[in-house]
Amino acid sequence: MTTPTSRDGAAVLLSDDPAPGVRRLTLNRPAKRNALSNELRTALFEALQAADSDPEVRVAIVRGAGSCFSAGYDLGADLSRDQPYYTAAGDGQWSRHVVEGWFRIWDLAKPVIAQVHGYCLAGGSELATACDLVYVAEDAQIGYPPVRLMSAPDMQFHPWLLGLRNAMELMLTGDAMDGRQAVATGFANRAFPAEALEAGVLEIATRVAKVPADLQQLNKRSVHRAMEIMGLRTAVRAGTEIQAMGFRQRSSRDYFKRFKDGVTKALDARDSDFGDYRTRRP
Repeated sequence: MTTPTSRDGAAVLLSDDPAPGVRRLTLNRPAKRNALSNELRTALFEALQAADSDPEVRVAIVRGAGSCFSAGYDLGADLSRDQPYYTAAGDGQWSRHVVEGWFRIWDLAKPVIAQVHGYCLAGGSELATACDLVYVAEDAQIGYPPVRLMSAPDMQFHPWLLGLRNAMELMLTGDAMDGRQAVATGFANRAFPAEALEAGVLEIATRVAKVPADLQQLNKRSVHRAMEIMGLRTAVRAGTEIQAMGFRQRSSRDYFKRFKDGVTKALDARDSDFGDYRTRRP
């Protein structure tokens, strides 16, 4: 497996084995708040697939370096180039592409755990959703702010995990949940004080690793199959068509024009009226 590197030569993904049977993968673009570039997504998919085929690994952990898990997709990059796998062209190519990737994680035989701290926004929340277990810091910020001026989400997981009313509030405001709210609404399994998150996740991963992988894949699949029978996979894939329509709306087209002046200015313009995320007031 090759490890893609950033322009400064640093590995965009780090890997270690902190306990028997546990593979830990760290998104390593801290200066970019672990924005999901195609290089990083490629490295992550390759590493997860390698762990899935490694007989010494029984569970994987995905976490972020620096201040957060991931603030979302890398909007400053050309995400149409060097995608990690082929997805047919046409309207909605990007949303269909990323949803296919998140289901690749869903379909792995071995469990994957998301260890979430700081921002977990937009595409970052999609990555966490694709994992089998999600553990969060109490002060984490989990949300999908692009619904304010860009489009509906690429991966429309909200009603499935959060229920009708919670999903509707987040979709209509773009607001964030903290870690405690994420647990209460069903997005996450458990919240820890930030300083206890790593140890707590490793303890749970060690317990998961005690179950033989050939049985664990069936335990995981049984839960997923139940959700799929109720229509989760079909609904999420259908949501990519709604997302594609979002980019054709006048408000979205006007918003994308602001990116010519820089991503930061565009994001600040989106959130300033709400006073949150990067524009949070003291």
